[in-house]
Amino acid sequence: MQQLIPESGSAADAAVAPVSPAAVRRPSPFKRALRPWLTFKAVLGGSILFALLVCAILAPWLAPYDPNKQNLMAAMIAPQYFSGPHFLGTDHVGRDLLARLIYGARISLSIAAAVVVISGAVGIALGIISGYFGGRVDFLIQKVVEMVWAFPPLLIAIAILAFLGQGLGNLILALTLQRWIPYCRVVRAEAMTLKEREFVVAARSIGASHLRILGRHLLPNLIQSALVIGTFAMAAAIIAEAALSFLGLGVPPQIPTWGSMLADGRAYVSTSWWMSLFPGLAIFATVLAINMLGDALRDNLDPKMKRRR
Repeated sequence: MQQLIPESGSAADAAVAPVSPAAVRRPSPFKRALRPWLTFKAVLGGSILFALLVCAILAPWLAPYDPNKQNLMAAMIAPQYFSGPHFLGTDHVGRDLLARLIYGARISLSIAAAVVVISGAVGIALGIISGYFGGRVDFLIQKVVEMVWAFPPLLIAIAILAFLGQGLGNLILALTLQRWIPYCRVVRAEAMTLKEREFVVAARSIGASHLRILGRHLLPNLIQSALVIGTFAMAAAIIAEAALSFLGLGVPPQIPTWGSMLADGRAYVSTSWWMSLFPGLAIFATVLAINMLGDALRDNLDPKMKRRR
């Protein structure tokens, strides 16, 4: 039987021919680092939040009118979109809704960012100290956590604002009083695990101080979890601020906020629906965008989520 030998240079040889490494295009390190973040949730959430940040920063230039300027002759004008001077209409005293929405973004995002930064700093500091030192220090801190956490967050915020009065600082204090606890609990649990790892034991064996171990070895490994908590906490802070402003306990009435706009429009829902619809949509879009970014952060920073993909 004659053995069939394929001719050299045939299609079969071309199919199994090795490809030189130079012919393979590898993405740059920047593209490889950026690729996990180009998901639907990250792109959509980041785009919405970026647009809101631009509106908040450039509010004096983007707002078509003074947000507190009243004109009773132009009260309750329906949205005119592209056919009139008031794109989203006016409220019951003739204030332009678009201008108030733009300025309301500045207040809501500023309060939420301040609450997240302050509560995050307090919670991370107490959590890392509690988890690293343990013993009586851990016992005392966790007892404080249990006592503060026993009260409903919104109820304690209402009590503080009713006692101290309205004001931007008082509102931030009321929202911060309990929101450091999730940071403290998560950071404490991770610090208790990390302090037994080899790199911490080695640092302790060569005489590194407690402050150096906390700041150089533990804190960089805990910041990822704190970032994920912070994104969801920011969304919760926006909702809480809107709820307190809706009840009349937030910032003073002359400062436009989305919650106070909802409160103004609740008496005119059947006749002037736009007074409540647009502030509600602004709160919904902001919270949705921040939650999407929080999901993207969790997917890319949590090792368990990386193994599932």
